[in-house]
Amino acid sequence: MGEATTKAFGAVAPLLPAAFASGRALEVVDMHTAGEPVRIVVGGYPRLEGATILDKRRQALELHDRLRVAMMHEPRGHAGMYGVIPVAPALPGADLACLFAHASGYSTMCGHATIAIGRWAVEAGLVRAAGNGARFGLELPCGLVEVEAQLEGARVVAAAFESVPAYVDRADLVLDAPGFGRALADIVFGGAFYAVLPASRLGVSFDDGLPVLIGAAKAAFAGARLHEAPQHPDQPDLSFLYGVILTDDAAPPATTRNLCLFGEGQIDRSPTGSGVTARMALDLLSGRIGEGVPRRFLGPTGDGFDATARRVADYGGRPAVRVRVSGRSFYSGTQRLIVEADDPLGEGFLLFASETA
Repeated sequence: MGEATTKAFGAVAPLLPAAFASGRALEVVDMHTAGEPVRIVVGGYPRLEGATILDKRRQALELHDRLRVAMMHEPRGHAGMYGVIPVAPALPGADLACLFAHASGYSTMCGHATIAIGRWAVEAGLVRAAGNGARFGLELPCGLVEVEAQLEGARVVAAAFESVPAYVDRADLVLDAPGFGRALADIVFGGAFYAVLPASRLGVSFDDGLPVLIGAAKAAFAGARLHEAPQHPDQPDLSFLYGVILTDDAAPPATTRNLCLFGEGQIDRSPTGSGVTARMALDLLSGRIGEGVPRRFLGPTGDGFDATARRVADYGGRPAVRVRVSGRSFYSGTQRLIVEADDPLGEGFLLFASETA
């Protein structure tokens, strides 16, 4: 492991299922960004091997997925829980590396969690601050992102990341949303692939309330999944549609709202950092916003992120954009997660398979 990762984990023996059942613990730090949870594993998780971060991601899925379930699902988590598993970095320029986990699997990019890592890594002493700021490279399944932290004294009061190249994969995809009719959506990569469309195209608005929006988003996601999965130009492991983002009709650069449904029905409480990246890329490449023009994005909790975008060289033969997304994260606790050997529900369950059930 890298020095920073070893420091985060400490001297912890590999946690195998038998040891887990006999009382060994996972140590976690809980945070939130704009209301979306971030559970960071700081001890007890097995060391992941592999030449690349995607190798480590596959190993986590194949050998240790029951630990993800135990951390994310009830009774320790819930359908909307989100997690971070630090691993040893491999890319040049990376000071830290992390995998992202949620109640239904693993994601390739997560902006709200990256903002939280920006605070946690600095305040935990894993990266050095210089004066009132800190900068470090963070390796993620989608690639290397640059993270900045703003400090007041020893406390990080804001963090930001600059995305991997974002681009429009497919414009004006016609999807059939059951119960809501046909609508046009854009498939955009912001570290993960999203179907992005205004809620008004489905005949609903943000004034209709969250249950109505969630129903529309679920229908749009189902319709988008009927089409061929988007293909990442370099990594097959990234070639899947991760979520759908419904937007309001506010014209750039006015403050705007997002509702993101991802995975198997999880609802992001934040505006979704990689979704904000996708939206900014879409707006810049379509001429609706200029380079460097700031825009604020709000999620279901009413808290939000700020973003700017700039053009870069093409990525995979497509015009590409790098987006800077900033926000604030807060601690909510620390925990030692255990499973007793005779607990029939100890390894985790979800009362509903998704938050939209």
